[in-house]
Amino acid sequence: MNARALLIETHVHIPPGHALEQLGAADAERRLPGAGHSIADIVSHMSFWQEWFCRRCAGVADRLPAPAARGWPDVTPGSWPDLHARFAAGLERAAALADRVDQAITPAIEFAPLAGYTVGDALVHIAQHNSYHLGQVVLLRQMMSLWPPPSGSWTW
Repeated sequence: MNARALLIETHVHIPPGHALEQLGAADAERRLPGAGHSIADIVSHMSFWQEWFCRRCAGVADRLPAPAARGWPDVTPGSWPDLHARFAAGLERAAALADRVDQAITPAIEFAPLAGYTVGDALVHIAQHNSYHLGQVVLLRQMMSLWPPPSGSWTW
């Protein structure tokens, strides 16, 4: 498994770094009419789950948050630069687990669909979760006329 290609240097969708590129705090933290979350809210949520899965892969027995709203940490106004950096660092931390993809997560996650997860399963889960939410980020950027990013985008 090439964890960097899965998480950071993606080919199936725009790389996370490009989706967030040159996004200022005012735009990242802005909640558009009709949108449930700001870009910063979404990135905070992705960071929460990246960090949760990385801790589980390290043997920390964190329980799944209940209610699910706990997986959406509040965003403090002006925190976008730190939040963006935290998200990028979390991607690197997850990618660094690539040499353990076949290792079981122990203790097992106490949720039946995830109970048999390996580190590799967790990396795929992070990638799929991020892909879903990065699509939301792209849509919000389009709605703010902030798309494509400076590095470009696919046109099809």
